[in-house]
Amino acid sequence: MKLSKLRLISGAVLLACACMAQAEIRLSDPLPLAPEVTVGKLPNGLTYYIKKNARPAQKVELRLVVKAGSILEDDDQQGLAHFTEHMAFNGSTHFKRNELISYLQSIGVKFGADLNAYTSFDETVYVLPIPTNKKENLEKGFLVLEDWAHGLKFNPADINSERGIVLEEARLGKGASDRMNKVLYPKLLNGSRYAERMPIGKESVLKTFKPEAIKRFYKDWYRPDLMAVMVVGDVEPKQAEKLIRQHFGKLKNPAKPRPRLYAEVPQRSQTEALVITDKEAPDDSVFIRYPIRAAQEPVTIADYRRQMIENLYGQMLSARMQELTQQANPPFIQGGSSMGKLVRGYESFSAYALLGKGGVQPAVDALVQEDERARRFGFSQDELDRARKDMLRNYERAYSERDKSDSAGFVAEYSRNFLEQEAIPGIANELLYAQELLPQVTLQEINETVAKVIPDQQKKLVVFMGAEPKPGASVPTQQQLLDAVAKAEQQKVEPRTEKVLASKLMDGPPAGGSIVSEKLNSAIGVTELTLGNGVRVLLKPTDFKNDQVLMGSTRFGGQSLFGDADIYNARYASAVVGSMGLKDMAPLDLQKVLAGKTVNVGASLGELSEGFGGSASSADVEAMLQLVYLYFNDVRKDAGLYQSFIGKQQDLAKNSMAQPEAVFYDAIQHAMFGDNPRVDGVPRAADFDKVGLDRSLDIFRQRFSSARGMTFIFAGSFELDKIKPLIASYLGTLPVGDVPHAYRDVGMRPVTGVVKKDIYMGSEPKSTISITFNGDVAYSDEQKLTLQALGEVLNLKVIEVLREKMSMIYGGGFETSMGQHPYGHYSVALNLPTGPENVDKVIAAAFAEINKMKTDGPSAADLEKVKLNWITRQQKSLRENRYWMSQLMGSVTQGRDPAHILRYEQRVRAITPQAVKLAAQRYLDMHNYVQVVLYPERKNVAAK
Repeated sequence: MKLSKLRLISGAVLLACACMAQAEIRLSDPLPLAPEVTVGKLPNGLTYYIKKNARPAQKVELRLVVKAGSILEDDDQQGLAHFTEHMAFNGSTHFKRNELISYLQSIGVKFGADLNAYTSFDETVYVLPIPTNKKENLEKGFLVLEDWAHGLKFNPADINSERGIVLEEARLGKGASDRMNKVLYPKLLNGSRYAERMPIGKESVLKTFKPEAIKRFYKDWYRPDLMAVMVVGDVEPKQAEKLIRQHFGKLKNPAKPRPRLYAEVPQRSQTEALVITDKEAPDDSVFIRYPIRAAQEPVTIADYRRQMIENLYGQMLSARMQELTQQANPPFIQGGSSMGKLVRGYESFSAYALLGKGGVQPAVDALVQEDERARRFGFSQDELDRARKDMLRNYERAYSERDKSDSAGFVAEYSRNFLEQEAIPGIANELLYAQELLPQVTLQEINETVAKVIPDQQKKLVVFMGAEPKPGASVPTQQQLLDAVAKAEQQKVEPRTEKVLASKLMDGPPAGGSIVSEKLNSAIGVTELTLGNGVRVLLKPTDFKNDQVLMGSTRFGGQSLFGDADIYNARYASAVVGSMGLKDMAPLDLQKVLAGKTVNVGASLGELSEGFGGSASSADVEAMLQLVYLYFNDVRKDAGLYQSFIGKQQDLAKNSMAQPEAVFYDAIQHAMFGDNPRVDGVPRAADFDKVGLDRSLDIFRQRFSSARGMTFIFAGSFELDKIKPLIASYLGTLPVGDVPHAYRDVGMRPVTGVVKKDIYMGSEPKSTISITFNGDVAYSDEQKLTLQALGEVLNLKVIEVLREKMSMIYGGGFETSMGQHPYGHYSVALNLPTGPENVDKVIAAAFAEINKMKTDGPSAADLEKVKLNWITRQQKSLRENRYWMSQLMGSVTQGRDPAHILRYEQRVRAITPQAVKLAAQRYLDMHNYVQVVLYPERKNVAAK
C-alpha cells in the first residue's frame, strides 16, 4: 500500500494490534504478503489474486490486467493497444457486437460508470463489477473476462465502425494541453520511447491500419504470462479459484513469445530550458525537473521504513511550500517540491509552481530557496512531531476500516502489485510497522536523508508553460529561465523560525447548552433533538464505517437576501472567511494545532441557503463542533490573507476566457439567463475587484452570527450517549439572534422560446453541442424520478445510435434536474462533443431519438435496465454515510418525511414506459429550448 494513497483518518491505537507489537521486527526481513489475499499462478504463467470482501454486499469486482500498453506498439500499430481495448466490447467468441454491453446493462451494470477499461503506456486494465445475487451472473462474468483474454474477433466491419469512435475520443483530447505536452514530453522523458508512444496513438495509423496489425498486437501481447485475473468481493475464494482455472487454464503462450521489455529513460546530459506557449493556455507555470533515477519498490522492512521517511519529509516540505502562499503577495499561487514517479521504474525530484502576477523570478526563488533551506538546515522537531502524528493516524484509520473498505480499492492495490511490484503486506502489518518504526525515526536521520535527496545545483530541465503574451507583455526566454534558477541558487538562505501556537482550539466546552426534546424515527434509526436555543439536530448512528462521522447543516436564506450590487461579496464571503482562519489562527496554524486529528469544517453561503459541511473521525467530533462554534463566534479578519486570496483568484481568472470550453460554458449561461447580474458564469479577474474585505466579512457575519432556523445532521460511527452532551454544549450554546431564515425569490428565470447561438473559438477541429430544455413544473418526487428515467433511457439511445451506429461521438448525453425552490422548475441538458462537420447530423439524430421517445416511449427492456441499475446502486448507497447525509439534507430542504428513502425501490419499480413517454412529451418541448454550439475559429471552419 502506497503511503501517499492513505487517507486522512482518525481513531485511537487499536488494541487488536497489541499482540502483534510483541513480535520483533527485523529490518532485513522481506515484506510479507497480506494473509487475507490469495495470490497464485497457473501453469501457463497467468497470475491471480482472490480476496473475499463483504463491501459492497452481493457484488464482485473482476479485473483482467494485461502488461501490454502503447509502449509495445510497432510503428504501424501506434494507437492499437488502446484500439484493442475498444474492440473488447465489439465482438468476441461468446458475444456479438453490442451484445456484451446490452447483457451487462440487463443485470444492472452500467456502461462507463461500472463497466470500463483503460490503456496506458505499460498496461491495459479491464474493469467488470458483477452483481452476485444470481449464480449465473458470476459465471458469465468470467466468460466475459476469458473472451477479453483470448477471444476477440476483430471483424473488419466492426473495426471500421469503431475507428470513428476512437477518433472522436482523440478529438476530445485536443487542445492547449495536448499541443504543449507534445513539445514537453520528449524533453521531460529525455528522448525515451515513452514520448513516442502516447496511448491515443497517431490519427494517420488509426484511420488506415489493416486488421492484421491489430491482430498481431493482440496475438503478441495478450498472453497468460503477461496477465493477471483479480477477483475481490462477495464470493467464496475456492469458488473463485475454480472459475479462474476453468476459464484461464486453457490459455496458451506463443511458441516463440516476443520479449516483454520496458523502455529506458536516459540520464540528462546537460542543464537546459524550454519555453512553451499557447494562446489557449489557461495559466502560466514553471517546472524544474532534476536528475532521473531508478525507482525501487520496497522489498524488505528496511525498504518500507525508508519509504516512510520519504513520506515524512515530503509532508513537511509540502507544508512549508503551502505556507508561502499565505502571504499578502505570495511568490506563487500554488507550488511544491517532491520526489515523484515519472514512469514505471523511474522517479525524480521536481519543483513546480503555478505563477501569479510576480511571474517567474519570485516563484523560482521561493522553490529553489525553500528546497535549499530544507537541504541545508533540515526540519524542526515540531514539524516532525506533527508529520508523525498525521502519518500514524492515517495507518490507524486504514486499519480500523479494513472490514469496511470497498472491493474496488483492494483490486486497485493488487493491480499495482502485479504491474509495479508494489508491496502488499496488508494493513495489519503496516500498522505494526508504523507503531514500531515511526517513533524510532529521529530528526537527525530525517535531516541527513533530506540533505542527500534534495538536489544541489545538479543538471536539470527548467520549463515555462503558459499563455502567449499579450501586446506589451513577454514571456521569459530559455536563457532567462536558466538565469533565474542560477540567481536563486546563489541567494543566501537562513534557518526557518517556527511560530509558537496554541495547543488546542478552545479551553473547554461552553456552559449552558441543553436538549429540551428528543424523539426517535424508528423506521430509519434517526433521532431528532431540539436544543435549548431552538436548533434542530438529526442523528443517524451507523456501522457503515468504523471511524467516520459526517456533519451537515442547512437553512434557507443565502445570497438571495442580498441585492445585485452585493452579489460578488455574497458569492465569495465564505471563501474569504475560510482563507483568513479562526480566532488568532490562520488556516495553516489551524492545521498545525489539529495535527494528528482528522477533522475538517467549511461554511457555505449558497444561492438560496447556507450551512456547514464537515467530517471527523469518531474521536475528533468535539474538534469538529469547536470549529463550528468558532465560525459563529470568532471568525478572523486578516487584511494580508484577504489580499492573498483576492490576488490568487485574479491570477487564476486572468486567462480563463482564453479556453474555448470556458467561453462556451459562459455563453450557455448567458444564452439561458441573459445579462442578469446574478448569472454565475466564468469568473473574470475584474470580478474580484468587487469583493471587499469589510463587506464580505459583514455579509458572512450577518448570516452566521445566529443559528436560528438551522438544522444540523450527523451520520456515522458515533454513540448517541457520547455525542449528545457535545452537541448540547457546542450547538446548544450557539447564538440565535433574530435573522431571516427564508430565501427571497430574485426572479431569475431562463428564456422562453427557441434560442440558438453559435460560438467560434479554438484552433482544433472540434465542436460541442449543448441543448437545454427548461421550464416550470409542479414539483413532485415521482415526477423528478420519472424525468431522471427519461434522461437515462435516452442515454442508452445516445450510446446505441450516435456512438455505436453512427460513430460520430465518443461520450456525452443527457442530464436532468428538477427542483422546487425558489419555484418548481426542471432542466434537461444534452451535451455532445463531435466534429464540426458532423454537428447538423448529430443534432438531427438526437432530435430523432427525442421524437421517437415522445411517440413510442422507451422499450420495456431499456427501462428495466435503468431501473435495475438504480436499485442495485441504491442497495449499495444505503450502506454509505454520504448517501444518508444527502437524503436527510433533502428531507429538510424539501419538507418531507426522511423515511421516504425506504420507499425508493417501490417508486422506481412503479415507473412505466407510458409515464416516461408522457414525460418526454411534457419536458422536451421543441418550441422551448436553448441551443449553443461551439465551433473552431471561423478560418478553420472555412478551411475545413
